[in-house]
Amino acid sequence: MRLNLPSAALAALLVTTTVGATNASAQNVSQAGSSNAGMISAAHPLATDAGVKILGMGGNAADAAVATAFAIAVVEPTMNSIGGRNQILVRTPAGEFYGIDGTTQAPSDFNYDTAPQAGYGYPVIAVPGAVAGLLKLHAEHGSLPLSTVMAPAIDYAENGFRVLPNDAGRQAAGLRQASEFPGTVDAYYHGNGTPYASGELLKQPDYAKTLRRIAAEGRDVFYKGEIAQAMAADLAAHGSALTIAAFEEYVAEDSRIVRGSYRGYELVGTDVPAAGVLSIQALQIMEQFDPSSMTEAEWFAITGQALSLASRELRGLGTDSATVRATSKEWAVRMAEEIAAPSARSGMGAGPILDIDDREDKYGGHTTHLSTADANGMFVSLTQTLGPLMGSKVVTPGLGFLYASTLGGYLGRVEAGERARSNICPFMVLKDGEVVMVLGAAGGGMIPPAVVHAITRVIDFHMSLPAALAEPRVAGARDGLNAETSDDIGWTDAELEQMRALGLTINPTPRDGSFGRVHGIQYDPATKTWIGAADPDWEGTARGPAAIKSGN
Repeated sequence: MRLNLPSAALAALLVTTTVGATNASAQNVSQAGSSNAGMISAAHPLATDAGVKILGMGGNAADAAVATAFAIAVVEPTMNSIGGRNQILVRTPAGEFYGIDGTTQAPSDFNYDTAPQAGYGYPVIAVPGAVAGLLKLHAEHGSLPLSTVMAPAIDYAENGFRVLPNDAGRQAAGLRQASEFPGTVDAYYHGNGTPYASGELLKQPDYAKTLRRIAAEGRDVFYKGEIAQAMAADLAAHGSALTIAAFEEYVAEDSRIVRGSYRGYELVGTDVPAAGVLSIQALQIMEQFDPSSMTEAEWFAITGQALSLASRELRGLGTDSATVRATSKEWAVRMAEEIAAPSARSGMGAGPILDIDDREDKYGGHTTHLSTADANGMFVSLTQTLGPLMGSKVVTPGLGFLYASTLGGYLGRVEAGERARSNICPFMVLKDGEVVMVLGAAGGGMIPPAVVHAITRVIDFHMSLPAALAEPRVAGARDGLNAETSDDIGWTDAELEQMRALGLTINPTPRDGSFGRVHGIQYDPATKTWIGAADPDWEGTARGPAAIKSGN
């Protein structure tokens, strides 16, 4: 184990850290922070700044989440967009949980069998849900005016922002396909097919106009009004299955909340089409084993197997049965019998985790996650995505934002009116009724493994969340387990051999950023402090507003 800090030593870790060599830039950023006035953790420093600004203005965690999500949809365009999808988990100060499903949706007359099967372009576009999800979050839980919380995103789009090194690399990686679409070239490639370099100022006046319309006119302008009409016209002209009726029919739905437990901690997530049940089931399988009786490497071999079993189980279940069976303690006991553990060295051999090989480039998969907390006890966990790198690669000329990839086979078979399943996993952990962790992850099929690893590191290894994110991970693969062996963070050769001694095939995997990226918050009840953690494999930050003075 590389770091093992008990809860009492949290404050010692909370110093400004420098982005690692993988994400090297001219900036020093705080990837771990503490505050008694709330916290923001997001995958881009400017998005974190937007959320902190809103908290400082008196906004709550929902306001901050909306501000952060709109902002990151501008400044991290290869990972997410208002043309994408999101899943949101909210815990109110009164202790109530709410979920919001902003998943992209196939039109009601969609026919998978006759639709084009494509990896990108107009055929893969479904009705965007991100805007509806964010505006539902604001309407139901926010406190500041929408124009106020969207102001940072509008500013970034209109006045520009400096492109970070990895996003510059991702934009360049998407150029070949994106260059087929004039709106995309105009928005993200200087209008002439030349990618933006690291540190270059990217201005998006069309995106700023779109955001201004949403801030002024609300949901209807995007799903019924001027923006919807522009989207529908462009899509119809290029053979898309979407019509204006499909936009008008879209509703951000209430997600079903799913619950489980792990060693006396309560687990809370969102149901299918999100992957909360997968993480819950994996942890409940792991609960049948004692990590203190084995080496660290052996324990995480069990973790990888549990994730593989849970993934296999979820794929074979319908929505209702997934919730009941996958969160059953009795079923977890039964599934644990298939695990190859030190006391039973013949076992399953791990099956594949969902979409484990969906990394299309060296930049670590897709999706973004953010977590927010305020001083009054509201927490928000929000995952937002385009699907693969830059999603569909399509921008409607004049609108400025990318559409997600949903149809065309990327997420499997999608029926008419359906919202496809994904690995998105906004999540919270409670102890004695109090939220102690708010987290989620990015990285496609690596999302549930990243969430589960963070939780077991904190609970079983008594680590702070920032320290937990600096530890190596494992995940299921089609031929065993992939084990992270990146420089400075990976498993050693000796530890890999300990995993193999259980009879498992272990694949060393030295790809930075390829085992999920967690952006989360930990609450320390002893000091009444929020601790933010940004994954060291990315360019994100975590910080809170100025401290609240004692007695105020």
